Amino acid sequence: MTIQHDSPSTAVVRDAAGLSRLIRSGRSSDAVLRADEILPLLDDQTEIIRVLLTKLAALLNLSRMAECPRVIDQADAALRGHDEPAMLGEFHALAACVAHHQGSLERCVTHLVRGARALEEAGPADPGAARAWLDLAVTYSWVGFHRHAVAAQQRAMEISRAAAMDPVFVTHPEIRVRHALALDHQGDTEACLRALGELTRTLGPEDVTGFELPYLGYALSRYAALGGRGGIDARPLLRTDLEPYQENGELRRLGEACLAIAENRPTVALALLDGASAAASRLGAAEVPRLRALAHTALGDHLAAHADDRVVAGMLARTTTRLYDLFVDGVTARLDHDELRRSVTRYADEAHTDSLTGLPNRRHLERYVAELASHGTYGTVGVADLDGFKSVNTVHGHLSGDQVLQHVAAILTRALRGGDFLARFGGDEFVVVLPGTALAEAQEVGSRLTAAVASYDWNTLVPGTPVTLTMGLAEISSRTSLAAAFRAADLVMLQAKAG
Repeated sequence: MTIQHDSPSTAVVRDAAGLSRLIRSGRSSDAVLRADEILPLLDDQTEIIRVLLTKLAALLNLSRMAECPRVIDQADAALRGHDEPAMLGEFHALAACVAHHQGSLERCVTHLVRGARALEEAGPADPGAARAWLDLAVTYSWVGFHRHAVAAQQRAMEISRAAAMDPVFVTHPEIRVRHALALDHQGDTEACLRALGELTRTLGPEDVTGFELPYLGYALSRYAALGGRGGIDARPLLRTDLEPYQENGELRRLGEACLAIAENRPTVALALLDGASAAASRLGAAEVPRLRALAHTALGDHLAAHADDRVVAGMLARTTTRLYDLFVDGVTARLDHDELRRSVTRYADEAHTDSLTGLPNRRHLERYVAELASHGTYGTVGVADLDGFKSVNTVHGHLSGDQVLQHVAAILTRALRGGDFLARFGGDEFVVVLPGTALAEAQEVGSRLTAAVASYDWNTLVPGTPVTLTMGLAEISSRTSLAAAFRAADLVMLQAKAG
């Protein structure tokens, strides 16, 4: 579908629907520029959310990842108080995509699950829900969860039919293409052939939106490389000039290599593949070595083909290992959270509880220490501050920073002894109170806490921004007030940071 306009410079776009039309016509850059122009003019909160989400989708299309965390934070703030399932589902689908591109599988999967749960509450004929299910399907596909991707796309199709939407909007051959390629990478070439054959028989250029044409072209090319025969010329589709140009150039190059294999020109295919690197979000990282294996097989060099297929197998094994690690980390995080919930039951009063982490807040901390003093019980106070937290917010956004704080709260709660007290003092600062504990013993506890935070695999949540904890300790006694002990512990912590 194309937008009705005299020329790109005179197109008038006033809302999210107009921005979506720009994206579908291959003009994501224009959509971002126009979103920035109209956002200050909007006062309807729902439309603000829609424009922010559409801008985020455009930025993703352009691979302008550094700009995405700020838009995610803006959309997250705007969504508070809005419980429309379709918008929540779309938000989580797009946030999952950003997390995937940033390399955080844990954060990506969390958003995917939240998005699917939100969309389960949407109406059966809600066009917004159809679009959100499709975005969810695309992200599932990029991550490699192809069964979930196909199921999510099927939901999008069912809702779009009920809403009498143009089926072009939800066809998206890229999801089925990646699914078929994954089958081939896993060794089931016959299933890949069947999937690509069905796709090329049932879809033509008129059945897909403009920016999906290169994927249809690739499906035809890949089918031909495996010996399939289609009636549509793939080259014009591969050469469709739409944003983002770099990614479409990648599809074109690999598609031309597929056609060279099909036309018995394997040396040409290998030349095209030399230096090529299929982005994992496009065709899967294993696609280039798999095409090399097909080209070497066509040349009769079976030893080289076997070596290429071993590279494919190694890539799949590393992906599986990463998923296993995520499963173990997820179970650990759930245990940490369960421990935190058990701890929270001791101080469920909202006025004394931090809403983000569920920990006691500053007011509760002061009351707790006053009660200890009234019973003549003293001990040690520890002031802990996260290292590198500013980088987390800068690189990944404040929503990811909130998740880090929640993880830290759970990790510290689980590492503390029974009877110890933990509070969030504010920002990225936490305070522990260790009743009846002398400073020497408290230092052992502090070392255990800092080690627990340092040993967590933060790369799964906020890649490239490691998180550690620095803690200062000071004794509370009959001669030392909480305020004085806190200042002393805070000074020790600051000196440790400086050192």
